[in-house]
Amino acid sequence: MKPYELFIGGTWVAPRAGGRFDAVNPFTGKTWAQLGEADASDVDAAVTAAAEAQPGWAATNGATRALILNRIADVIVDHASEMAVFESTDNGKVIRETSSQMLFAARLFRFFAGYADKLYGSVIPLDNPHVFDYTRREPYGVIALITAWNSPITLLCNKLPAALAAGNTVVVKPSEHASVSTLELCRLLEKAELPPGVVNVVTGAGDTGAALVEHPGIAKISFTGSPAVGRRIAAAAGQNLKPVTLELGGKSPNIIFDDADPEAATVGALAGIFGATGQTCVAGSRLLVQRGLYERITETLVERAKAIRLGDPLDPASEMGTVANRPQLDRIMAAIEGAKSEGARLLTGGGRARGEALGDGLFVEPTIFADVRNDMTVAQTEIFGPVLSILPFEEEEEAVRIANDIPFGLAAGIWTRDINRAMRLVPQMRTGGVWVNTYRMVAAQAPFGGTKESGFGRERGEQGILDFTVQKNVMIDWSGTASDPFAIKN
Repeated sequence: MKPYELFIGGTWVAPRAGGRFDAVNPFTGKTWAQLGEADASDVDAAVTAAAEAQPGWAATNGATRALILNRIADVIVDHASEMAVFESTDNGKVIRETSSQMLFAARLFRFFAGYADKLYGSVIPLDNPHVFDYTRREPYGVIALITAWNSPITLLCNKLPAALAAGNTVVVKPSEHASVSTLELCRLLEKAELPPGVVNVVTGAGDTGAALVEHPGIAKISFTGSPAVGRRIAAAAGQNLKPVTLELGGKSPNIIFDDADPEAATVGALAGIFGATGQTCVAGSRLLVQRGLYERITETLVERAKAIRLGDPLDPASEMGTVANRPQLDRIMAAIEGAKSEGARLLTGGGRARGEALGDGLFVEPTIFADVRNDMTVAQTEIFGPVLSILPFEEEEEAVRIANDIPFGLAAGIWTRDINRAMRLVPQMRTGGVWVNTYRMVAAQAPFGGTKESGFGRERGEQGILDFTVQKNVMIDWSGTASDPFAIKN
């Protein structure tokens, strides 16, 4: 069993109250690590360390910050295999995915390293010719980064390198259900010689997160997680007038038109819902299929879902791992039973996956419901598991209506060979992102975020770093003359 402490001011320290909690492997059901439970005093120590380090880090020139971020990327690549094992052990995601995610984390560090010395301001021509006006980008100060359990390192690296490149320091609070890989990342930051206090990590449950959100030393909050928790964080931040970035849930429509490539669309549908065991905010959990392909797509999906190889997350042959934790398993199973009671037609799956090779793992059968109505709970509620709802539609206008008739607005997929249709539909999707003839694709350069109950603000891409800066305007009057003190200058 691996013991872990808190990472504060570049030092591993025990929680002051001595609290501990277990990390449970969702495949074996056994405790494999113990973590420190931070209380408000530990959070205060972490924020203080970050605040003390921030002026020096902000004063470090952009080229030097870029050098350090690139060094971190190198260390992540060197340790990607072991980092993938830590994450797969902690949350049950298959190693083939966590391995690629570690390399993507390094790519994000390299991408934002490139921006560290390019946070340009602008010169603004004014009506008054004797005033020189310009803007500059400055860091907020100390940022709280709070992440979820489904992809801890990817979610953290959507935020962390951008925040650091902009000159901020951070206090990270990972989910209590998957904290180990974040703590192991701190060891890599030490290897890369990141200055002490620039990154601090406190672990624990809701009380730890609340202490961080409410701390007066936090200048901005960036949160990834559920809409319910996002609302509480936004409300708490509002009390102190702190800006927030919220990357929340989704119930994304994946729309297949009659003219789509059936094979490509089927693969996209599978990736959209059964990749990562469906535990992803962009999961294409609502599959809208036009009547001409409805039966064919449905039959093929059922056949392929039954063939998905469930198994040990650390086995490269496994295609789908476990659900990340017991509470999530219970939520998924309750949602499946609710869909049955509402009259959705179960085509495959619907229960716990059992088998000698699966042991006591928290496996759920790949589950598909057909003939789902969009007003059913299963179509409106984020399940965050391998549960697909297939909804038929007749015409394009109906597809758009169904797609947008949802509280969420994170992502959408469109499958069609008609470029005119694709270009026509993209602006009609009330989502932060749209994939056309692909699904669940990521890029460091592409901004990511949602609308409606999926949150606001953007991560990755240029906007990802701009959201970690404050724009300051500067006016310099070089006229050398005094003006009327009782009239506004312009």
